[in-house]
Amino acid sequence: MSKLHFDYKSLDELGLISRGRSKHRPRDAAHLYGGKYPFIQTGDIKHAGLYLTQYSQTYSEAGLAQSKLWPAGTLCITIAANIAETAILGIDACFPDSVIGFIANDKLADVHYIKYLFDSQLKRQYQQYSQGVAQDNLSQEKLLSIKLPIPPLPIQRKIAAVLTALDDKIALNKRINDKLEAMAKRLYDYWFVQFDFPDENGRPYKSSGGKMVWNETLKREIPEGWEVKSIEEILDEFPSTKRYNTSEYLTEGQFPIIDQDSSAFIAGYTNDDSGLLKRFPAVLFGDHSTCVKFLNFEYCRGADGTQILYSNDHRINQYYLYLTIKEMNIPNPGYSRHFKYLKELPIIIPDLKSSDRYERIVKSFYEKKTNCDYEIVRLTSLRDRLLPLLMNGQVVVEGEF
Repeated sequence: MSKLHFDYKSLDELGLISRGRSKHRPRDAAHLYGGKYPFIQTGDIKHAGLYLTQYSQTYSEAGLAQSKLWPAGTLCITIAANIAETAILGIDACFPDSVIGFIANDKLADVHYIKYLFDSQLKRQYQQYSQGVAQDNLSQEKLLSIKLPIPPLPIQRKIAAVLTALDDKIALNKRINDKLEAMAKRLYDYWFVQFDFPDENGRPYKSSGGKMVWNETLKREIPEGWEVKSIEEILDEFPSTKRYNTSEYLTEGQFPIIDQDSSAFIAGYTNDDSGLLKRFPAVLFGDHSTCVKFLNFEYCRGADGTQILYSNDHRINQYYLYLTIKEMNIPNPGYSRHFKYLKELPIIIPDLKSSDRYERIVKSFYEKKTNCDYEIVRLTSLRDRLLPLLMNGQVVVEGEF
């Protein structure tokens, strides 16, 4: 039996709620965009963590005038396209009427608790409620028609504090990973795009007058002694191994399964080692998704379309191969097998000394990144196990937070 006492209230009894606003027609009018005001879409909310700070569009002054700027701390709830996805604004932002904004009354509700309530209990309920409706939309009326189980505010805050601490640590690890990746990428650009790798005197090669030669394939100059080949020419043969179907994925297990899904680094787990791959670092390329992942640990191969790439040329280390492929513009004719297009693309082959020096520098970056990835997985699993137990009262938080 639950140890918590719940009152049942609708969202509008717990704070202010209303739909986002985008009045102008047509909505894609160019003068509405390109200013300083973040404009959040349903996809931004779906891919956010606890807090939403990343966005792909902005409003101009004209865009703001026909919309509304919501304050940081607002809970965003999607009611179209991606139903009942939630995130808390970490910035002031606008959003359209496919999103509902909720500002908690801080005497009645903790916005983090409401967010976790959606994650643990309400998302599936609202998604089922919206099925069969045109475009799977969820109206504000339906959103408000369901009564939410709400414990006393101090209990809400204690539960939210436990879960937020885990989410904050997950977010910190992701920021560390982003910085490590950016450091490797900056060095890659400096050495292998601008060709200012250190020469024999430690000076930037091209800027210091290093000899450059014309390459007809690239239609540009590259350092003397460097080559250009196709990706296909430098790939090592990959042994045929077992691929695990999604129906075989476990939520926990001994060996991680990696597939081409860009939304999750580790897709699942298995306890079957018959398909375990022990050669790493490896580069994963998604034949359908064009997702690129750097694998620095033992793993099992996911479902169809997961291509594993190794270099057969000592001048192309796996770190260089990963960043080169990640930066490539792969032809996209729609739903297709993209690996055949990738193999046709050219790759610059640097001299062995520069390649080895680059590998020595960035290897530590990716070792740290792998450690962070593992901690993210561990913390996410812990949070997901605790979430329903805390929300239904099976686990009670004691003490002060």
